[in-house]
Amino acid sequence: MSTPAATPESHGFSAARLARIDALVKERYLDSGKLPHAQLLIARDGEIVHFSHQGPAREGGAPVDESTLFRIASMTKPVTSLAFMMLVEEAKVALDTPVHHILPELKGLGVYAGGGGGVPFATRPTAEPMRMIDLLRHTSGLTYSFQNRTNVDAAYREGRIENWHGNLTLDEFVVALGKLPLEFSPGTEWNYSVSTDVLGAVVERLSGMSLDRFFEMRIFAPLGMHDTFFQVPADKLDRLGDCWTLGPDKRPRLYDRGAESAWAKFPRLVSGGGGLVSTALDYHRFNTMLLNKGALDGTRLVSPKTIELMTTNHLPGGSDLAAMSRALFSETTNAGVGFGLGFAVTTDVARTMMPGSVGEFYWGGMFSTAFFVDPVERISMVFMTQFSPSMLYPIRRELKTMIYSALER
Repeated sequence: MSTPAATPESHGFSAARLARIDALVKERYLDSGKLPHAQLLIARDGEIVHFSHQGPAREGGAPVDESTLFRIASMTKPVTSLAFMMLVEEAKVALDTPVHHILPELKGLGVYAGGGGGVPFATRPTAEPMRMIDLLRHTSGLTYSFQNRTNVDAAYREGRIENWHGNLTLDEFVVALGKLPLEFSPGTEWNYSVSTDVLGAVVERLSGMSLDRFFEMRIFAPLGMHDTFFQVPADKLDRLGDCWTLGPDKRPRLYDRGAESAWAKFPRLVSGGGGLVSTALDYHRFNTMLLNKGALDGTRLVSPKTIELMTTNHLPGGSDLAAMSRALFSETTNAGVGFGLGFAVTTDVARTMMPGSVGEFYWGGMFSTAFFVDPVERISMVFMTQFSPSMLYPIRRELKTMIYSALER
């Protein structure tokens, strides 16, 4: 699968209006130095109608191209969620299975009721046990250390439990979580968290395979995703772009140099929540499988009903992120956005205040990568760059708005 074989017009897009997107990205983000590079892939019915590349992949190097590798961070989460649902289809587990039935280290977790900062934690019992669905939709009561809000996430930082290198294995990570309180009783609130990393441990226990091997054998090889992995092979390292972050002086600084990347080594903690490297073309194949309700090029991974279940809003009471989120993604722009089994899901287009479709699903990563799939208009997008934090600029909103503005039928 390569660059477009058909014209944008043959798939209902205006080529001139699509070109405006690249012009905006260049002027607003690349020429200003806000982003180091950008790659945008837009498809309809699985056919690529626009695939653009701008900026150097590495400092002072050649431009990004279709072979460039990107750290996709939380775009790993839908892959882990799909892996789990493959095991659900085999009746090895169910959405309402208590997590401690598979991970006994998490039995008896309590909700934070005091302590921290050197004082022993006090907890109260949960109203309901943490269930698998809570891991998939981020209602588990777990958190992320970067939330910087509570004594619980401070304990995550103190224990360095999310470090991928040199600290905990995935099993040790689960043990560490079992010694810390939850932020709330499972199912009562939404909080972006390490839930999908825990789900990766569930996949390992249920399948008897390491997560990286399960991904390769059950998902990547069948889909022809030959450039997606936790560790960049030595013979592909020259394709990995540099990654940047915002420094203390509010200027971009190099975070991970492609030629000497941490992703060249296999991680000690295999992160189903954020560890993968991929290409736009590989993730496009994943998107197209989702658009096709579980199948691609004659290979079926899951049934259409499983994809329908995954892309339905599962927040309690039909709520949305703006109402249920404790911290990140509680903004008013997330009104009308629910959460399914691994994806955000649009439930009310008007409340999102941007064009789209009910049932469209999406997510992004901390290095500003993003994707969406619209099963109504049959549109999908992959956006790649390498800069954190991802919420600094409204580029994802701008891209989505301009993609729909280029639609003519």
